[in-house]
Amino acid sequence: MSASRRDFLKFVVAGSVAAGCPIDLSLLAAPDEPKPQIEGDHYDVCYAVRDGHTFPRPPVSKKHDIVIVGGGASGLSAAYFLRDHDFLLLEKEPHWGGNAYREEYEGQGYATGSAFDIKGSASEQLAREIGLTLLPIQSPDPTIVNGKWVGDTWRTGLDELPYSAAARESFKKFRAEVGALEIEKNPHEFDNEPLAKYLKGYPPAIKQWWDGYGLSNWGAKSEDTSAYVAVADLKDMAGDEEDTRVTLPGGNGALTRRLTETLQSRYSERMVSDATIVAVETQKTEVHVTYIHDGQLKTVAAKYVIMATPKFITVRLVSGLADAQRDAMSTLRYCPYSVINMVFDKPVYNRAYDTWCPGNTFTDFIVADWVMQKQPGYQQKNNILTFYTPISELQRSRLLELEDCRRIAWDALRDLRKLLPDFKSDPIEIHFYRRGHPMFVSSPGTFTRLIPAASQPLPQIFFANTDSIGPVSDISAAVEASQHAADWVTKKMAGAL
Repeated sequence: MSASRRDFLKFVVAGSVAAGCPIDLSLLAAPDEPKPQIEGDHYDVCYAVRDGHTFPRPPVSKKHDIVIVGGGASGLSAAYFLRDHDFLLLEKEPHWGGNAYREEYEGQGYATGSAFDIKGSASEQLAREIGLTLLPIQSPDPTIVNGKWVGDTWRTGLDELPYSAAARESFKKFRAEVGALEIEKNPHEFDNEPLAKYLKGYPPAIKQWWDGYGLSNWGAKSEDTSAYVAVADLKDMAGDEEDTRVTLPGGNGALTRRLTETLQSRYSERMVSDATIVAVETQKTEVHVTYIHDGQLKTVAAKYVIMATPKFITVRLVSGLADAQRDAMSTLRYCPYSVINMVFDKPVYNRAYDTWCPGNTFTDFIVADWVMQKQPGYQQKNNILTFYTPISELQRSRLLELEDCRRIAWDALRDLRKLLPDFKSDPIEIHFYRRGHPMFVSSPGTFTRLIPAASQPLPQIFFANTDSIGPVSDISAAVEASQHAADWVTKKMAGAL
C-alpha cells in the first residue's frame, strides 16, 4: 500500500493500554499528521491508583448487598447469576464486555478479543440460557508456512509441511511423544516445567510454530509456557475428537452483549459504566468501595464485594491483603496484545476459520463471519479478517505510540501479502484494538501455584476473573469464576460459610 493510500485509509484505534485503562492516542499525533479516529478516554486516574495516590473517601451514599467490580464477561455473568439480589455493577469503560467485546462494521460483527467458545462449556451453557445459539466452527486449523497452505496442521497436515522429510518426521515424533504425556496424573509437575524442555532436540520449525501459538493463546513463547497448558492443547489439536469450537460473528462479544441487554432491560439502575474504582476497603461489618463517576468521588457500602478484575488491578485496589496473597497477585504476568480487524469490500480469504502463520507479525487470523457463511441465504458483503498480534512484555509501550500501532498494522498487511501471493486488495478500513494487559501469561507455576494463592477469598471479598481459574485466560474460565462467586455470596448470605 502506498503512503498516500495510507493517509486516506480510515484507521480506528481503540482499547485500553496503561494499567488496564484507556488512553486518548490523538494527544500523541503530530500536528501535521492525519489524525486517526480514537475511541477511549484519559487514564490519569488509573495512573494515580497505580502510583499509590490516596483519594479522599466521601461518606457512604448508598448500601447494597453486593458490589461487583468489573463489567467484563466475569462481572456481567456474576450480575446475571445474582440478579435476584441487590447488586451494583461497576465498570470503568464506557462499554460493557471487557476483552470479550463485539464491534460492528455496517452491521457485521467482528471480535476485538475473545473469539470462540467450546460446546458444553459453562459459558456456552450460559449463552443458551439467555437465548444465543453459538454455531459450530467445523474447520480444523491450517498453517501457512513458506508460502504453502497446509490444512489440519497437527493431523493430516504434517505430511504436507514444506520441510525436509526428516523435519516432517520430527513433527510426527513430537506429536506422538509429547502428546502421550500423562499430564492429568500430575498437573503440578508439568505445570511447573517449561514447554521448552520438551522441545529440546527437535527442529527449530517446531519451536517456531509453538512460539506463535503460545503467544496468541496464553501470551508466552515456549520458554515461558507451562508444559501442562501446551500439551493439553496438543492433545486437542492432534486427537481424534471432533472440533467442538463454536462462535458467532463478534466472538464471545456476542455473549457479553446479550448479557448486557438482558441485565439492562430490568436492572439498568444497578449498572454504572465510566466508573473508575480507586479503593476497596474492608470495614467491621461491610466493605466500602470508592470510585469516580461523572467527575465525582463516591463511596458505596456492600455486605460482600466480587472483584471481577484482573489481579494486577485488584492488588492495587483491595486493602488488607496478606503478604503471600499480595505477592502472588503481583507475580502474575500479563501480555500486551493488539487485535487488528481489516475490512475488505470483496472476498480475499475464506479458506478456514483460524489460520496459523508462524514467523510473521501476526500469529494467526480468523474470518469474522465464518460461521454465518454456512447459514442458508447468507451473502457476504464485506470480508473482515481479524489478525492477532501479541507482542512481548518488554514492548508494551509500543501500544502507546500511534506510529507504532500503524506500523504493526502495515507490517501485518505486508505479511499477509507475502503469505498469499495472489492477494492484491487493499482494506477499506483498519480497526486497531490494543490492550496492555488483556490476559495472564500461562507461565510455569501460574496454574498450580500462583492462581490458588492469589485467589483465596477474604471474609467479605471474592476474587472472580479468568486469572482466578486458569489454566488459560478464556471465556469459560470467566463464567466459571462468576459461578463460584455467586455460589460463595449466596452461601455467605445464608450463613452457610
